[in-house]
Amino acid sequence: MRAMKTYSNLPVPSPELGISHYLQEIRKFPVLEPEEEYILAKRWRNDADTTAAQTLVTSHLRLAAKIAMGYRGYGLPIEDVISEANVGLMQAVKRFDPEKGFRLATYALWWIKASVTEYIMRSSSLVKLGTTGAQKKLFFNLRKIKSKLGIETSGDMMPDDVKKIAETLNVTEEEVISMNRRMSAPDASLNLPARQDEDNSSELQDLIADSAIGPEEEVAEKNEAAVRHEMLFDALVVLNDREKDIFLERRLQESSTTLEKLAEKYGVSRERIRQIENRAFEKVQQEILRQAAKRGLIPENRA
Repeated sequence: MRAMKTYSNLPVPSPELGISHYLQEIRKFPVLEPEEEYILAKRWRNDADTTAAQTLVTSHLRLAAKIAMGYRGYGLPIEDVISEANVGLMQAVKRFDPEKGFRLATYALWWIKASVTEYIMRSSSLVKLGTTGAQKKLFFNLRKIKSKLGIETSGDMMPDDVKKIAETLNVTEEEVISMNRRMSAPDASLNLPARQDEDNSSELQDLIADSAIGPEEEVAEKNEAAVRHEMLFDALVVLNDREKDIFLERRLQESSTTLEKLAEKYGVSRERIRQIENRAFEKVQQEILRQAAKRGLIPENRA
């Protein structure tokens, strides 16, 4: 795979100029029509036309910024998060094959999110090397689930809320309590905006209100969701009947079936049901990664 140069004339987010200035700069780049995108992608892929590649990158900088803004609560400078999102975007453009049937925005979502989450994992003191997959999932989903459940406290949660989150994310209640306390600690600042300046209250609003971003992101996320949904249900073939039933009941129901009910159904312990669920999840996850690599959505070495 040919290397892509880093363009010095691309807008770069910086603390000195502020995010609002950066967002204004990237709004100047037009959103491409499907045919334009296809032609540019072919020029880059077949002829190594770096001007075409740069146009593909700049036309999607708003998408990268929008995704990056969704990670602004992890105590890291938002300028750095956006820069990492842009790295993922450039990697996506580098590998994008327009003949696969995906729009670049759909394809780039995978790379942008992967780049940002890997950066957060590298940078955050809360998630160390060797942390289990379940704990990583807890780290990235605790705030979201608390918001969904209407839990606004930054201190200890009610036992029922802890139990619900533990069952949803398949971790122990002790892990939920521990992670919640660490994420609520003053030095972590995970529940605060990454920057405190006079423009802070308007930056995210400005980005969300940008009509040029909304439709592009909506289509990309809708397409990505459709691809994930298709791969998920294709991946279920790797499970036996019991694993599939437990996986569906625990992971794909709006209100998941309790471990107690499934334990009674199959005549085993709650812990055995948890083990089967974990094994089923890992098998499905690996199969989805394999499918994603086969479709060219991620490199083979990530599968």
